[in-house]
Amino acid sequence: MGGGTKGPTVIEQSVLERVLGEALRTGGEFAEIFAEDRRNSSALLDDGRVEELTSGRDRGAGIRVVVGDTTGFAHTADLTEAGLRAAAEAAAAAARGGGGGVRTIALTRQSATRGYEIEVLPGDVPKARKVELLTQANDTARSTDGAISQVSVSYGDTRRRILVANSDGLFAEDDTVRTFFSVSCVASGDTGMQTGRESIGHTIGFELFDRYDIDELARNAAGRAITKLAARPAPSGQMPVVIGSGGGGVLFHEACGHGLEADLVSKGASVFRGRVGQRVASPGVTVVDDGTMQREWGNIAIDDEGNPAQRNVLIEDGILTDYMWDHLRARKEGRASSGNGRRQSYQHLPMVRMTNTYLLAGTEDPDSIIASTQKGVYVKHLGGGQVNTATGDFVFGMTEAYLIENGEVTEPLREGNLIGNGPEVLQRIDALGNDFAMGPPGTCGKDGQGVPVGDGVPTLRVSSLTIGGTAS
Repeated sequence: MGGGTKGPTVIEQSVLERVLGEALRTGGEFAEIFAEDRRNSSALLDDGRVEELTSGRDRGAGIRVVVGDTTGFAHTADLTEAGLRAAAEAAAAAARGGGGGVRTIALTRQSATRGYEIEVLPGDVPKARKVELLTQANDTARSTDGAISQVSVSYGDTRRRILVANSDGLFAEDDTVRTFFSVSCVASGDTGMQTGRESIGHTIGFELFDRYDIDELARNAAGRAITKLAARPAPSGQMPVVIGSGGGGVLFHEACGHGLEADLVSKGASVFRGRVGQRVASPGVTVVDDGTMQREWGNIAIDDEGNPAQRNVLIEDGILTDYMWDHLRARKEGRASSGNGRRQSYQHLPMVRMTNTYLLAGTEDPDSIIASTQKGVYVKHLGGGQVNTATGDFVFGMTEAYLIENGEVTEPLREGNLIGNGPEVLQRIDALGNDFAMGPPGTCGKDGQGVPVGDGVPTLRVSSLTIGGTAS
């Protein structure tokens, strides 16, 4: 790893083998050790002052033991052999007491690479330099326009080293560095207060700031807030919606991606259950989840069960081809994991999670998609939303949107939601641009756990979606 040498294995291989043997001694069918050493730092500037400047370290291991359909799980911050054995015994007891016998585990180290080097480890960068970036962004945003009344700037970096070993003989490690920066602005005017936000984040080191212009980032955030001061209320009703390149990927992450996670499918909580091989989207629509996308926010070398990251085609030319899988559900189905077993930390069990989820580009010119839309809404950026994976119904906020009139983008809009159904949206995509882009970094929440994810789309048009606006 560039910018610093990879640290030694957190736990010796011989210790791992003995602890796994202990986990299986009372009759476990499968055992796994997940160890993690995470360092992070963050800084926040609000109202012209640095409010927070923190750093921390979290270190520990989670052990799970599986017997039939029952999983026992224990975690500990004690990485000595005695501490790990105690956790293994607790997990095994939770899975099933009694039994006996001895199973010897022989681990085989597997190598996985993300295919690029980290150039500058953020931990090697002085805190003063990070504060300089906050101040620079704040000053630039405030100088953009006198209407900017509040600015908040945040920085964060994480270095996460993990080790995974299991009773199938797998032994894998990864060392992941992520760096993040965000600018949020409030503009005040006759229409009240409006907000604008811009963020960047990649699975790289401090070289992030060689790739992006912080001043441009701040101006974009301020400009978004200023533009919305003159915005009119969003219309209400069904109409064509053009979603901009990069900015609308979160819609498909939420409305379709979660429904393609095998754990939700197996629980009957997915509208896509039993539909592999069927048409679920318009021809030309291909949806991919890809943990191997270099430098993207959801990039991983291995998942949190030790399986190599993969590029998984979920929907191909409108046909549902596969779901995303973790180790246990794949094992039950007699198939390989898709590399989608992820967890927030060593204190959590892994579950099926997305990495970088996106729609492939089409062939159409983005301008012609707008020009051929007589009346509708152009959504440049979507905010947060809610989805019912069992039905596919969703609601999303539009953080930057404009009216389309006579084939042209005209007035900015505010206070509106997109309301629809994921499977219906997939079927109603009638234009795909050639301008694919990934969107801003995200954190995906599921069952109380958050993990970093990316999403992306080209410019696309949905023939009909409900806009929940406030205009009469």
